[in-house]
Amino acid sequence: MKRRTGGLEGGLAMEQAEEKNAIAGFQERAFDNFMGEEMEPPRTAEPPPPPPVNSPSPKIRTNLKETVFFMPNLKTDEDGNIILKFTMNEALTKWRFMGFALTKDLKFAFTENEVRTQKDLMVMPNAPRFFRENDRIVLTAKVSNLSDKNINGNAILKLFDATNRKSIDNLFKNTSPNISFKTKPGQSDLLAWDLKVPDGKVPAVAFQVIAQSDKFSDGEENIVPVLTDRILVTETKPLAVRGKEKKDFVFEGLKKSGQSSTLKNHSLKLEFTSNPAWYAVQSLPYLMEYPHECTEQIFNKYYANTLASSVANKHPKIKNVFEKWKNIDSDALKSNLSKNAELKSALLEETPWVLAAQNEEIQKKNIGLLFDLNRMAKESKQIFAKLEQRQSSNGGFSWFPGGQPGRYITQYLVESMGHLQHLGIDLPNSTLLNKAVKFCDAQALEEYQKLLKLVRENKTKLSDDHLSRNMIHYLYARSFYTIKMNDSVKEMWEYYINQSKTYWLGKGIYAEGMIALALHRAGDKKPAIAIVESLKERSFTHEELGIYWKFNYGYFWYQLPIETQAMMIEVFGEVTQDAQAVDDMKLWLLKNKQTTHWKTTKATAAAVYALLMNGDNWLEDDQEVEISLGGQKLDQSKFQKEPGTGYFKTEFPTEKIQADMGNISINNPNNVPAWGAMYWQYFEQMDKVDIFEETPLKIKKELYKEINSDKGPVLKSIKETKIHPGDKLIVRIEIRADRPMEYLHLKDLRASGLEPINVLSRYKWQGGLGYYESTKDLATHFFISYIPQGTYVFEYPLRANHKGDFSNGITTMQCMYAPEFSSHSEGMRILIE
Repeated sequence: MKRRTGGLEGGLAMEQAEEKNAIAGFQERAFDNFMGEEMEPPRTAEPPPPPPVNSPSPKIRTNLKETVFFMPNLKTDEDGNIILKFTMNEALTKWRFMGFALTKDLKFAFTENEVRTQKDLMVMPNAPRFFRENDRIVLTAKVSNLSDKNINGNAILKLFDATNRKSIDNLFKNTSPNISFKTKPGQSDLLAWDLKVPDGKVPAVAFQVIAQSDKFSDGEENIVPVLTDRILVTETKPLAVRGKEKKDFVFEGLKKSGQSSTLKNHSLKLEFTSNPAWYAVQSLPYLMEYPHECTEQIFNKYYANTLASSVANKHPKIKNVFEKWKNIDSDALKSNLSKNAELKSALLEETPWVLAAQNEEIQKKNIGLLFDLNRMAKESKQIFAKLEQRQSSNGGFSWFPGGQPGRYITQYLVESMGHLQHLGIDLPNSTLLNKAVKFCDAQALEEYQKLLKLVRENKTKLSDDHLSRNMIHYLYARSFYTIKMNDSVKEMWEYYINQSKTYWLGKGIYAEGMIALALHRAGDKKPAIAIVESLKERSFTHEELGIYWKFNYGYFWYQLPIETQAMMIEVFGEVTQDAQAVDDMKLWLLKNKQTTHWKTTKATAAAVYALLMNGDNWLEDDQEVEISLGGQKLDQSKFQKEPGTGYFKTEFPTEKIQADMGNISINNPNNVPAWGAMYWQYFEQMDKVDIFEETPLKIKKELYKEINSDKGPVLKSIKETKIHPGDKLIVRIEIRADRPMEYLHLKDLRASGLEPINVLSRYKWQGGLGYYESTKDLATHFFISYIPQGTYVFEYPLRANHKGDFSNGITTMQCMYAPEFSSHSEGMRILIE
């Protein structure tokens, strides 16, 4: 039997709804012995009795559980009867009784009834989910008369420390606990007590509300936790420097910490990565460990193997790092979602992303296996042999074995093999490549011949735009090779090269990059340079993020951000050989890896190729980055640093945290950009917390009252209007992100006098954001898997439930993948009159 939500009717006399006919002999006798009788006391141990009151002595109801019983395995007697014996819970409400009967020959029936528990005189407290220290609240209760006569009497509120049962009425300023009431038959009266929650006196309050008259009485007891009005606040300062740059930072919050008399430092931590380029290399195991046996993924395993072998063999310093990674056992190989748990606003286990963290952690732990050179050489041969088996007789590749050879898959493999050759890596068998190129030629020629047929039928003109995305991809993939073309293919090639010169604009950034490379490799330098100049005009330059492009992301292969950025690096590196622009674009790629997890083998392969092929070799930079706090140079000799990345994390003792440590100076002698963050945690009263917006992730929270008008609902700021119990409030949260981010957690605390309207957790879509909303007693949590760059506004409703003066807490938001990107709103109070 389960409590029906929202029912506040009922009592000790039980009214059973009309019973529906079920299988003969299946009878519910669960409640017959309760009809009109006094409720049996609960079997659970009762708390110590309260001080005596005037007769009649009230029975305090304490068993308020929402489920009475669940009996999944009952058997009938010989007559088909079932007798249920149980102790009824003491909540005065409406209950659902559900029964399911089953015979041996699988006949079945279902019955559902409603039961109400009620008394002639009932008192129903309306307690908040929690109290917060230094709040003022009006605690209310309703006393109801279900008899046929007037009932007049007195009600009393008693408060106890839940840990020791000592009276705490004086602590809560409960100076007038006794209230008289008068009720007519079938009506109710409101009871109200004005309370002031003390500071740091009790962890939880046990309250009793007792109503009694000369003939009737009722009482209810429950426990409400008391929360501190001090909150642990985490503020962060991202520290990002470019190669060969010296930069000063000011952590404003830490620098001003001495201005508050109530602020108490908790911790100060610094983490720094001197060579983030290695994070791209750590992504290579994802290519190797992808579980599916599609042709694209099999080739990417070969790609990862040969790429790692080539890098290790060419650079002894890099090979030494690989050797160290074989035996590493530290935070270096943890998922970014798992790192720095103490600095995050939610435990990983409380988020929907546990599996994502486990997958990334397994991937990183396999990195030592990947860089076993003997193992790589052996596996490369096995994988390439499997690719040879997958190739059809006409040279094409299908996505999975048994399928038709696909043009895009084959062109993708031809393109990727061209990347390996550009890196100086030769294939063990050129026959596979030659056959694949011939297949691509044949597919492109077929498209061209269909076009000629349409021209002969006067359905189109050769001078019109016939440059498809597949053809652009073919031109790009084919441009890696000088394999001889026959006359028909050469005619087709020249036609589409000319088409590219005329119709390149408007094809999209990715496709335009492929066209520029195809033209450049075909010897048409001038139009290729013109395309690059156009691309540069449409780019954005950011001091921290470097050079990037804005466009509408999609699900097609030519609409993906990582692959597009990698293509731009290749274009600028080869066509114009603009080293500075290439480094700025590589910077964006690394910053993207900082806040997001590259999820596809295609994106990872493209990014790693772009970082290793173009510009300076960032992997070889390993000089120490100088860091000074408050003018004092940090001694890094005692830190245990991660091989390759140079990552370290250190914590300063609480007694040594000084405000001038907010002045940070970093000198980076390497070519590669470096980044890190400082995390400052402190305790402060909620109302005194200032807004924090020192990171690229910013939030702003506002509260509005929804007012019905002749034109519909109108929102008015609570600063301009009064709030009363029953009013509907709208929480509006504005989020600004200057870069794409993944795995964000937003926690919105609320006042104890407010109640959530959305009580069911579920996935939602609002204002361009998809998120999971989870309502808890203290706050509402929002989990956003991905947020693109931009500004987003979303809202959710609350209901004013109690009069009083309340602290509304703060709203915090943090990127769980990169916790240095966080923000919080200012503390505020709300008055409900």
